[in-house]
Amino acid sequence: MSGFIFYILTAIFNLLVWAIIISAVLSWLVAFNVINTRNQFVYQVMRTLDAITYPLLEPFRRIIPNLGGIDLSPIAAIIVIQAMVIHLFPIGHRALSQLIG
Repeated sequence: MSGFIFYILTAIFNLLVWAIIISAVLSWLVAFNVINTRNQFVYQVMRTLDAITYPLLEPFRRIIPNLGGIDLSPIAAIIVIQAMVIHLFPIGHRALSQLIG
């Protein structure tokens, strides 16, 4: 049972990483006028991704300064998420497995 829980948690965190990457790429495409937010579909996708990623990226944005329009918070968030998945989840899985039996 604990394996299933950690599998789902890992999948959710991997989806968060992809949402951060897609959000960053879309923001670059909008900044370089490749796509336009006046398109309703693009606007909805950007708004949805922003609603998902903003709470995750905001603490990093408060800590990491903006470097002339370059936002490094997505990179920091991805590094922290991957570190959690690679290093902390196995420890939690072992501890939960020992606790459950």
